[in-house]
Amino acid sequence: MNESQLQHAWESAKAAREHSYSPFSAFKVGAAVVCEGTDAVFAGCNVENSSYGGTICAERSAVVSAVSSVGKIALKAVVVVTDAPTLTVPCAICLQFMAEFSTDDTLVYLADLEGIKASFTFKELLPKPFRFRP
Repeated sequence: MNESQLQHAWESAKAAREHSYSPFSAFKVGAAVVCEGTDAVFAGCNVENSSYGGTICAERSAVVSAVSSVGKIALKAVVVVTDAPTLTVPCAICLQFMAEFSTDDTLVYLADLEGIKASFTFKELLPKPFRFRP
């Protein structure tokens, strides 16, 4: 993924973060995913729910947007944006969800409102995901 694509993904995640529905936590998160075989960027934000289990994280929202738009996907990169004082890694549920569409080498970028600050391979964040292969 080139620098221009990465910048576009960060900008998309940052913009999606502004649409966050987070009345309970006040913790706005934006995410964007880039899939293999396309230059398209799919963004999502966290959407909380009174029934906390119904809440969806930004990372899963972005992946669902990609699948809804193009069908079968393979994640090339994921960008997560928050304004937290420390970088925010995707939660374990999101990592497991992303495992369905990631390889060990899928890149996960962590960012704040100023830009991308760190990157990890998917395997670094979730070394042993569950993958059911019938």
